[in-house]
Amino acid sequence: MRVHTPPPTPRLKSQWFRAGPAKSAEQQASAMAFIVWRVARHTLDRMRRAGFDVEVGTPYFAFLREVLVFLVAVTDRIAHARLDAAQRLVFTAALAHHLARILQDNEDDLLGPSAPGEPSHADTFIDLVNEVTSHYAEFGADPSLPAGDAGFHPDFGFLRYLGRRLEPTLPEKDRRWVLDQVMAVEAPEAVAMVQRSMRDLFEPVARRPRRNGTTGD
Repeated sequence: MRVHTPPPTPRLKSQWFRAGPAKSAEQQASAMAFIVWRVARHTLDRMRRAGFDVEVGTPYFAFLREVLVFLVAVTDRIAHARLDAAQRLVFTAALAHHLARILQDNEDDLLGPSAPGEPSHADTFIDLVNEVTSHYAEFGADPSLPAGDAGFHPDFGFLRYLGRRLEPTLPEKDRRWVLDQVMAVEAPEAVAMVQRSMRDLFEPVARRPRRNGTTGD
């Protein structure tokens, strides 16, 4: 088994800068989309540092799409513990559409827009989300781990399914190792980052008042 552990990923900033009224599900989804995008990019970069050849171009975005769909499924499960059914639906739909726009901007810039008459890169991603999140819905939480502050840790099948879906995006020489790397290192790291970010967004800590730069007499 070839498993490589890269250096820890820096913590992402995920707290609201300004205090104020409670944020809507759409606002939370917008903030979370940026974080999920960053986490997916970190995952891809870590796989490359571990020696996996994620090629520039179509394979790069194929890999990225699969990780993004996995993280949408994870984030939706975490949202289940924090939002009512209606809010969760709004949150997850908004999250997917924000990610679709980010992905389309990047794919259009690097690969060019879709051919006339073909679905846009955003529409292709939304179709993938709708298809594959229903597959992830068949898996549950790991019963050997505590629920934690966000309430969801993907089980063996959940993580293994991500690895299986990533296999075709990699060269043949790397496919025999991808399950080990994803299940032991990359997926747990990505999930932990999403867990922390969801906690920070939904349970913001009051910022300490800034200390005055001058002192008294």
